[in-house]
Amino acid sequence: MQVIDIINHGKNNQLILTQKEIPIPHEDEILINIQASGVNRPDILQTFGLHPPPAGSPSHPGLEVSGIVEKIGSNVKNFKPGDHVMALLGGGGYAEFCIANQYLTLPMPKNITFIEAAAIPETYFTVWNNVFRIGRLKENEKILIHGGSSGIGTTAIQMSKAFGAIVLTTTSDKNKAEKCYQLGADMVINYNTHDFVDVIKNSDYRDVNITLDIVGGDYTNRNFSISAMNGRIIQIAYIKGNNVEIDLSYIMRKSLVHSGSVLRPKDLEYKSAIADDIKNNILPKISKGGLLPIIYETFKLKDAKFAHDLMKSGKHFGKIVLTK
Repeated sequence: MQVIDIINHGKNNQLILTQKEIPIPHEDEILINIQASGVNRPDILQTFGLHPPPAGSPSHPGLEVSGIVEKIGSNVKNFKPGDHVMALLGGGGYAEFCIANQYLTLPMPKNITFIEAAAIPETYFTVWNNVFRIGRLKENEKILIHGGSSGIGTTAIQMSKAFGAIVLTTTSDKNKAEKCYQLGADMVINYNTHDFVDVIKNSDYRDVNITLDIVGGDYTNRNFSISAMNGRIIQIAYIKGNNVEIDLSYIMRKSLVHSGSVLRPKDLEYKSAIADDIKNNILPKISKGGLLPIIYETFKLKDAKFAHDLMKSGKHFGKIVLTK
């Protein structure tokens, strides 16, 4: 099969089209004929030698796919060859075939395309895990989502709104801001023209209950400053840096909780629980058209480099997907 693999991990990394053997599914595994693969920021990190795949996962990148079941292991009961599925992977999605664990594989809703389905597993698992399982978002709470134009951001806006939250988000320009409003955001702040702290403190949306942060750096104390009592700040990336001097007085006075998570290294039991939540709480909403991934652009598998270049540019709104 054809795969996209990485050579020269680091600043001189390259993505190359090469050949590998089609894998064989074991007892709890499914061989998927991949129709589309989601592109995610951890894929970029992997090319630099960061965020490596878990032990036993393929070396080539790719955390989420959609496709058609080709073969199943002896213990697989809920899927059969020919089924249309989407799956969360430890790696190996940039390929024509991949192995997925049956417990991290979901049936594909009939109302979406393979391209849309490939944009769901990593992104929806991440948002559900952080906003709902860790953050415990409740109806009518205020959530601030930094980076509302990203795949995570566009998903978090829609998902939070679908469960009755008041949604605030930041983005980089007027066009992206308008699109965030179209997705349901209640307030969008252009961080290139306005200070989100000043805007929020002088609005009807002050005292934020949950902040989903991809920025880190100097955003950390600023997130604390606009948080409500018992606010939760959830770190899922740190574009502005991971070494931060924090003001502990905010945490003490407001009883704040600042947590974070990385999904990829979590064990099967942890990820399977999220998969069950997605199946029970999210797939019905997708099937009714209430939640849909936002696709910005697609590239052929062989053109994965251009997909990475686009992601690194930050010009996209929503997800980037590789196709056959």
